[in-house]
Amino acid sequence: MGSFSFSSGQKLAICMVELAVLMGVAYGGNFYQDFDLTWGGQRAKIFGGGQMLSLSLDKTSGSGFVSKKEYLFGRIDMQLKLVAGNSAGTVTAYYLSSQGPTHDEIDFEFLGNVSGDPYILHTNVFTQGKGNREQQFYLWFDPTRNFHTYSIIWKPQHITFLVDNTPIRVFNNAENRGVPFPKNQAMRIYSSLWNADDWATRGGLVKADWSKAPFTAYYRSRNSGEFANGDWQSNALDANARRRLRWVQKNFMIYNYCTDLKRFPQGFPTECK
Repeated sequence: MGSFSFSSGQKLAICMVELAVLMGVAYGGNFYQDFDLTWGGQRAKIFGGGQMLSLSLDKTSGSGFVSKKEYLFGRIDMQLKLVAGNSAGTVTAYYLSSQGPTHDEIDFEFLGNVSGDPYILHTNVFTQGKGNREQQFYLWFDPTRNFHTYSIIWKPQHITFLVDNTPIRVFNNAENRGVPFPKNQAMRIYSSLWNADDWATRGGLVKADWSKAPFTAYYRSRNSGEFANGDWQSNALDANARRRLRWVQKNFMIYNYCTDLKRFPQGFPTECK
């Protein structure tokens, strides 16, 4: 895969989608107050008076952080600027997760690549310890040049993944068809930058170039909070949001487990139908 470019149609301005009103939101809250640096020693740093955070990866170790609070439904926004240059073999993960063998999890993972090739945005949803619900996308911008906002809206009816307020994926509650849905376990916000060069880039064919280390990703203003009374009940995307979702999935989706016949020769998972 060589260098890439997008058509003029793909460069359409990204429309803003208003999807939720929150209460108790930590708008641009302080990283010192809201998060704990959990591993990696000095590779994880909070600076700028608590307004910025960075994670780094070198040949010895990666790094990570976790929120002090747990959430049961709500909206989580995080602004990230990903590892620039040759990021092959690295993964920057940003996700919600509960604990234990039957944990629930909602994932953004950014799979690094060699210089000139796009990052792959990998999404997944785990319920009761089971995942395997991957969808992958290219982005319509360079995620290493500027900060962009990556959001999860988690409601009892559905989970929506957004990039700069544009929905890219919706995972609907299909409990009425026997599909578990994450709604009973509170989750914390996690993020980590780690070495996954055994699989992350071209299936592990391209390894991390440690001469370029340390690899560093940056984080800034984020919002997190639970829904005000009644707001969690709103269900469907509006017409504009549905158009944006179709645009992303038509132009930028590169993998969808719900269309992988080789993987599911006996039939697609129930929630795909």
